[in-house]
Amino acid sequence: MDCKITPVTLEELKSFKKTAPRLNWFSPFILPEWLDVWRRVFDDDFSPYLRIISQNNEAIGIAPLMLKDGTAYFLGNIDVCDYQDFIAASGKEEDFFTALLDDLKQNGIKELDLKHVRPDSVTLQNLVPVAEKRGYKVATEQQDVSFEMDLPASFEEYLSSLTTKQRHEVRRKMRRLNEEGNITYRVIGGGAELPGALETFYKMFVESRQDKAAFLTDQMKQYFDLLTKAMVDIELLKIGVLELDGKPIASIMYFEYNDCIYLYNSGYDPQYVGLSAGLLSKVYAINDAIEKGKQRFDFLKGAEVYKGHLGGKEVPMYRCQIGII
Repeated sequence: MDCKITPVTLEELKSFKKTAPRLNWFSPFILPEWLDVWRRVFDDDFSPYLRIISQNNEAIGIAPLMLKDGTAYFLGNIDVCDYQDFIAASGKEEDFFTALLDDLKQNGIKELDLKHVRPDSVTLQNLVPVAEKRGYKVATEQQDVSFEMDLPASFEEYLSSLTTKQRHEVRRKMRRLNEEGNITYRVIGGGAELPGALETFYKMFVESRQDKAAFLTDQMKQYFDLLTKAMVDIELLKIGVLELDGKPIASIMYFEYNDCIYLYNSGYDPQYVGLSAGLLSKVYAINDAIEKGKQRFDFLKGAEVYKGHLGGKEVPMYRCQIGII
């Protein structure tokens, strides 16, 4: 069946996503609001290739790509966009990718270089078979790992799911922290408290680890400032604050999207490293997610040991290269 291919802007996609319920915007990292912030801060010598592909006046997919020197990449980059993928309607993936590959070839694109795609992405599940069927050269390699876990119905069930050693460690650390005073965990998603909560988060972020301090360059700080504003506007941003006797001792930034919590970054007051404030802020966030009925907790990319200790299961992340011949 013939498809219509329409160039669009990120601004147009912001309103369009509300009117195309069949499309699967599977994570916050592929939302147009997120990608628009990336474009404003980091876009460098790339040409945007944003296409809506339709059949019978109904969108069946969106290609959020950018072009450079005959190669197409996902818009965004792996430093700040943990997962990348196409947006497609269920059951229409083959038609979508067939039309997309035809259009890319007609525009002189010789290669797709797609990074940080999950095993369950439409890139690997649907694009790769279509490309292989056409005789295109496809190469995939593991690039990184992510960690995630399904959430049970109660915090006790969660603790029971950990290994005996880790369950003992979490309980011991929580008990020790609570012996120090009154412990509270609060979630801030907007309002008058948010600016102060963000300032505290940034301070703890750079003080907790040297690599995080190096990461938060002026350009990255600009990105975070714009991103937090954009995510507040669409009600996704949350700041979790762990407090001891009313004093913040650890802070996390996460995104609450659909039934999942995406743990984006964290920091803690080094004065409380002996009380495992950083680790326990994640434990309290997990408990809060369970109480809210969330189904999944995603620690996102990176092989930090604590993610496995807290119950996360490893998810390989792939780079997929497709030669368009």
